[in-house]
Amino acid sequence: MRTILIALAVVAAPALAQMPKDPPGKADATRVKAGTYNVEPRHTQIRFTVMHFGFTPFSGFFSGASGSLTLDPAKPDAASVSIEVPTNTALVTVPKLTDELRSPMFFDPEKYPTMKFVSDKVTVHGTQATISGQLTLHGQTHPLTLEASFVGAGTMMGKNTVGFTATGTIKRSDYGISALLPLVSDEVKIDIAAAFDRPA
Repeated sequence: MRTILIALAVVAAPALAQMPKDPPGKADATRVKAGTYNVEPRHTQIRFTVMHFGFTPFSGFFSGASGSLTLDPAKPDAASVSIEVPTNTALVTVPKLTDELRSPMFFDPEKYPTMKFVSDKVTVHGTQATISGQLTLHGQTHPLTLEASFVGAGTMMGKNTVGFTATGTIKRSDYGISALLPLVSDEVKIDIAAAFDRPA
């Protein structure tokens, strides 16, 4: 056992030596570099929340996002973002309900494998922004407005990284997802934590 622990320590040492002593990201917009960034999928989460039977909010997640963000601090309103998410990654804390979400009853990923948001307009006010765009889900496209907030920017492991949060609301019936209405709410709240990076 001791031999195994020593071997693990030897393997881990180089990685630990590269770890920063302080968080490299700071809530400082002057650290944002102009350019086109890619979604960093490992640290990007999309949470959705519905009201379950009028008793409690019930949340789930999507993962595996891809896409890009183009921004220039000198021209913030010219920013654009496009994010695509595989619908078969829908996940909640109850396995049976996860299976239902991944079935034709809800997201039907075999027929509609992705959902996609593409911005039309970005209006920046300080470290906040209103992002108007189009959400394509379940084979239908409708407008969606997201209220976004800048979280941090910095450089780590040879990449410039920026992070944002965003919130919005949709009616799932607009997209043809009507199972269990009105017991499970039509209104779906969306909370996004998104990281984007590019070579430094």
